[in-house]
Amino acid sequence: MEEITFKTLFFRYYDRKIADGTITFSRMGMSKNDFTKLCMEPDFIPDMETIERVCLSMQLTEEERDALLALI
Repeated sequence: MEEITFKTLFFRYYDRKIADGTITFSRMGMSKNDFTKLCMEPDFIPDMETIERVCLSMQLTEEERDALLALI
């Protein structure tokens, strides 16, 4: 079974929120540079301020947010 990483879980939430129209990239609160690093670098994790902002903009539940933060 594949190990769940921050990147894996982030993109699971991101893909769902983009598909259902909850967010757009421009309103997500993450810089293009950080997003590119998250896409390209397997172990990249944005700073905590960015993570908190993204969790709010993606309207994650407390459970989803906690699951993401547990992987930092």
